[in-house]
Amino acid sequence: MEYIFYLLAGLGAGAVTGLAGLSAAVVITPILVSLCGWASYDAVTVALASDVLASMLSAYTYYKNKNIDIKRGSLVSLTAFIGTVIGSYCGYLFSQSQSDGLGYLSMLTTIFLGIKFLFKPITGGTDETQSISSSKELKETALAMLCGCGIGWVCGFTGSGGGILMLTVFTILLQYNLKIAVGTSTMIMTLVALTGTVSHISMGAKIYPFPMIIVVASCLFAAAVSARFANRCEIRRLNKVVGLTLLILGILTIAIKLFS
Repeated sequence: MEYIFYLLAGLGAGAVTGLAGLSAAVVITPILVSLCGWASYDAVTVALASDVLASMLSAYTYYKNKNIDIKRGSLVSLTAFIGTVIGSYCGYLFSQSQSDGLGYLSMLTTIFLGIKFLFKPITGGTDETQSISSSKELKETALAMLCGCGIGWVCGFTGSGGGILMLTVFTILLQYNLKIAVGTSTMIMTLVALTGTVSHISMGAKIYPFPMIIVVASCLFAAAVSARFANRCEIRRLNKVVGLTLLILGILTIAIKLFS
């Protein structure tokens, strides 16, 4: 039964990554912690490892459809890298005193994201990046880089949250439409997830090769399919589907954990 959970975790994570640029951890971590009995820090490590390839493949799909801002995305990646390293270390210290703390944080994040997508969908932005003055562009980029550092810390600490926070930065600060925001977010999340994975492993996270292979492979497959679908789908429909899925998943996993 655990291997079925591994498969479902990977497929669900790949779907939300390809559709909305969310971190794979919003699906993988709750399932591994609640249904498979994994330690939170180890579950976050698998989630981050899955994020690397899933985000990379999703970003490539969005790139082919011209839905990525490589210039600004690269600058934000630099500060996100720093934040992720610091966040991973903080997450390690937290996991030593609260063994299930990261798992519960991830479950609550999942519920919050579900409500966010259902009742306040991200539909703003223009079809192309706006033409603005160089001084305003510099201020916006600097602010986005600062936010990237904070987002990296959150992702390194909890293994989740980076994707939705990136979407917020790109849609509100830089006025991207959802598809460009998702594409740029997945590009950045590739580096953030890789940094977090290496940091977690170096700090002693346990590795279970066969379960990890199942989760990562199924996540990669689902991300490839969903990213292609997302580039053809109407934005409001994407928000509703992903929001409902996350809300149900978050409620179920935290209920199982509390009553098990």
